[in-house]
Formats: sequence, structure tokens, C-alpha cells
Amino acid sequence: MGDTMKIDIERLGLKNVAIDPETLFSFPEGIAGFEHCRRFKLFHEEGKSTVFWLQSVDDTDVMFPIVAPEALDIEYQIELSDADCQLIALQDSQDVVVAVIVYRNEAEGGNIRANTRSPVILNLKNRMGMQKVLQDVHPTLLYRAC
Repeated sequence: MGDTMKIDIERLGLKNVAIDPETLFSFPEGIAGFEHCRRFKLFHEEGKSTVFWLQSVDDTDVMFPIVAPEALDIEYQIELSDADCQLIALQDSQDVVVAVIVYRNEAEGGNIRANTRSPVILNLKNRMGMQKVLQDVHPTLLYRAC
């Protein structure tokens, strides 16, 4: 185990949360609009395993709620380019999971919405991640072997 670091997660009222740097996900290009945030901790609140939180450790004010698309009855057909696979060092499609960032749309009365056009792609084997901008959202899920 690496040296533990501590962060405050003010959004959830948590102070001095211990983080093992070896458990962080690295996003080489960051997240759209937050390119300066490249290291994230993935966690969920106890008893709430549907919504996960992607917490930046580079800027602790940046945190994204993410869910598996299936939880929202969304299925994707996503083809990762060779450059995408290289970016997150993906060698086996079995190592990848897809998540979508959810948010509350105050303009629509506070309805919960999902960013379906830019899902988060996580390589679970090496803890690398990226946000994939899609031109089209397709009705089925298919990963191309990288």
C-alpha cells in the first residue's frame, strides 16, 4: 500500500478522508471542462451502490456522480479507436466498464439527467480512464477488441 493521502470532501461533509494513491484512477486527458483534474478516486456511499462518485484529488471541489448506463436503461454501442485504447492502455475489452455522469437539471424542475453523449470509460485492470465523446448513441452495447 502506498503512502495514504487525505482529502476533504466538502460536498458530502467529510473531512480527512484517507485515500490510498494506488487506488486512484488516472485520466490522462482529464474530464471535459476539467482537464486539470487527472487523478480520481471512485467510491460510493454506504448502502447506496447504484450511484458512484468520481472524486478528483487534484481539485477536491470537483466530483461527478456516475452510474452504470444499465441502471438508467441505457445501452451503448461504443467503438474505441486504437488511440482510445492506447490512451487507457486497454488490451482486453473484459477489463473495461462504462459509466455516465448524472446531474440535476434545475431548468427542468430538478429532474435527474445523464450525459449520454460523453460516457466515462474505465479500465479496471490498470485504473486508467477517459471520457469518450460520442457522435451517436446506439441502442446496444458492443465493445471492439482493442
